[in-house]
Amino acid sequence: MRVLVTGAAGFIGSRLSRALLDRAETVIGLDNFDPYYDVRHKRRNVADLLPDPRFTLVEGDLRDRPLVEALFARHRFDAVAHIGALAGVRYSTTRPHLYTEVNVMGSLNIFDAARQHGRPHIVFASTSSVYGNSERIPFHEDDPADRPLAPYPASKRAGELMAHSFHNLWGMSITCVRFFSVYGPHGRPDMMPWQWTEKILRGEPLTLYGGGRLRRDWTYIDDIVAGVIAALERPLGYEIINLGVGQPIENLRFVRRLEELLGRRAHIVDTPTPPSEPFQTFADVSKARRLLGYAPTTPVEEGLARFVAWYLDRVWSVG
Repeated sequence: MRVLVTGAAGFIGSRLSRALLDRAETVIGLDNFDPYYDVRHKRRNVADLLPDPRFTLVEGDLRDRPLVEALFARHRFDAVAHIGALAGVRYSTTRPHLYTEVNVMGSLNIFDAARQHGRPHIVFASTSSVYGNSERIPFHEDDPADRPLAPYPASKRAGELMAHSFHNLWGMSITCVRFFSVYGPHGRPDMMPWQWTEKILRGEPLTLYGGGRLRRDWTYIDDIVAGVIAALERPLGYEIINLGVGQPIENLRFVRRLEELLGRRAHIVDTPTPPSEPFQTFADVSKARRLLGYAPTTPVEEGLARFVAWYLDRVWSVG
């Protein structure tokens, strides 16, 4: 199988690419190495991919329509994992135009190039943030998801809707997978697990919204990758599918586990919850089990131990 992975130098995209290569698939990775966070981390993410002869890295932007169309024309992909996006809820609150350009127009370029060149099956990476402060718990895929709290989830919901239009008009198979609080080795430095770990090690104040009572459905990277691969292997027409665990925990508990693993206490600063943050995320994963055979296996305690071991060896030790 020849697979296009967008965002191939990012957290999820790079680990998905690694897993596909391990299955002897051919991967063409597209990434623009955007400086939203230090590109050194992205270079590290692709270090184990570049030596593989089945991997080709293309440095380019989703917004470059001629480039995207040329990639599809040349490679005739069997499947597409559209992981690339500008992420970050709070960062999006001051950059709505940029998020629309990258996440909406960039996705449109992917969908339309696929339409013109063989209509390969697409897995589109969305987010649990589209649910906002949904009163229906756990979050189920048939929720309207029409009250996003920030431009980032709004841009992802727009991508889901655009995907449906391509399915409706041209019969394309697009599965939208909603990720729930992904963490693990190679995680992004702007995300809470990385930032909390760094602040604990440095003895710096660590901000917890609402006294740490916010609850997140933390999902380990290997479980997410397994879900995406299952979705790539099963064209379903048009579907939206949650990829989480279904066991949300309070952020304070997450931090306490980090304290145990690092052998240091966190200097917690209780801060009011900003309007961009939902109180909790909680995935109903019954649809993923039924359609994809999805079965997350990594508890937070174990996943955090793996992340901390990787962080201390690959990040903290090298400065």
